[in-house]
Amino acid sequence: MVENKNTLSSKEALILLLSVFIVGFCTIIYELLIGSVSSYFLGDSIKQFSVVIGLTMTAMGLGTLISRLINKNLIYCFIFVEVLLAIIGGLCVPVLYFAYTIETIYYSVMILFLLAIGILIGLEIPLLTRIMEKYYDLKNNISNVLSLDYLGAFIATIVFPFILLPYLGVFESSVLAGFLNLIVAIMNFYWFKDKILRKKSVKLVCLIILISVFLGGLFLCSKELVKKWENNIFEDRVIFSKQTRYQKLVMTKNKEDIRLFIDGNVQFSSIDEYRYHELLVHIPLSLAKNKDNILVLGGGDGLAAREILKYNDVKNITVVDLDKEMTDLAKNNKYFTKLNQNSFHNKKIEIKNEDAFKFIENTDKFYDVIIVDLPDPNNSSLARLYSREFYKILKKKLSFHGIIVTQATSPFFSTEAFWCINESLKAAGFNHTYPYHIYVPSFGDWGFIMASNLKYDINNININVETKFIDNEVVLNAFKLEKDVQKDKIQYSTLDRPKILEYYLNGWRYWN
Repeated sequence: MVENKNTLSSKEALILLLSVFIVGFCTIIYELLIGSVSSYFLGDSIKQFSVVIGLTMTAMGLGTLISRLINKNLIYCFIFVEVLLAIIGGLCVPVLYFAYTIETIYYSVMILFLLAIGILIGLEIPLLTRIMEKYYDLKNNISNVLSLDYLGAFIATIVFPFILLPYLGVFESSVLAGFLNLIVAIMNFYWFKDKILRKKSVKLVCLIILISVFLGGLFLCSKELVKKWENNIFEDRVIFSKQTRYQKLVMTKNKEDIRLFIDGNVQFSSIDEYRYHELLVHIPLSLAKNKDNILVLGGGDGLAAREILKYNDVKNITVVDLDKEMTDLAKNNKYFTKLNQNSFHNKKIEIKNEDAFKFIENTDKFYDVIIVDLPDPNNSSLARLYSREFYKILKKKLSFHGIIVTQATSPFFSTEAFWCINESLKAAGFNHTYPYHIYVPSFGDWGFIMASNLKYDINNININVETKFIDNEVVLNAFKLEKDVQKDKIQYSTLDRPKILEYYLNGWRYWN
């Protein structure tokens, strides 16, 4: 390589290469942040991430075209782009949080951010490539820029789920990503300030200082801001909030009412949760011929386990919940332990923090009763746990007289989803399905579906453990589904075609 008077120094070249790496890192972080936030707020993660990726890529293409119009002051323009990205990218999640409080504007705000961020990202690489062509020949220049950009993107996909999301959450991660773009701007300004006109330099310095102070203050106040936002979103006082690797956990308290929310969706209210859990647990366990081994998929709050422990002949209970943060909360939080009666400290219970699908595929055990107490199928990850294929695997893990029961969303508010679960169980090969429902004030009309290979007499169920709500008469009425919640010609759900997700979102979208 032959150097000349116009050639950049090796240190300056390294600064530019480092800039390429950070730029690639931030590009993916912004997409993951906006996709995650939109999935939390709106559900249907595949749709949200598809919109985010599609709009960002389109805007990046537009930004690349716009870069043709920039023919001079390339270093200044690149630094200015980084300064803009710092403030726009850093604010994307905080502003989307605010936009969610005015739900009608959320999508418009999201689209504006995606277009702005995408156009600026589309400007970065062409500008950097043209700046670096003074140092490298075309072949090496293109390979250096693209390889480091891709490497930064790859590192981002590792750092986001394993570090940023669980330790900082989306709000602080957004501000941090903005800081990274600002660092790129500062580095390049420091090394190339002699190539920028004094008037433009003063402008950049002022912008960098202002944005640094603003983002720094936003980061320092982020916890308080998120807390105020949560108190505004949730009707009751927030007493616990944590973003885990998998989900956002929020607990609220209003007098004696403790509520758990996962990704904004209520999971239980302490005032009436017993109605749900008694119907979920006691009907299958009262029918079961054997109760030696019980499997609970989900149920990380310990409430289903509390009900199962009322049966003295139960020997082993395996609770499979993906999120260790959830099961630890149920084991150690004073509100939870009071509510679940310290169920997770019972020696009969074994907790497995694994994916339910993978666990049931790999286990060599057979279970007398399988209780599926998972969140509603409002995204593709959960929808697979309501599929024909998943139920087929569950069927293989049942003992000869085994019974499975699953919560099945609301037969009134999401009628098609309720019957889709029933059809999926039939398609999995269960000879008998038993749909039933009950009114839970916090949820409304709520449904369950029980399935078995052998036929059970649901007209002769005898509840012989202590309960707050359920009795033999309640059980008989639970299996009576009114005419307005009946539905035919419903398709079952598969891994390849998750109809349950479509049915669920269509049902709840109407009522919301």
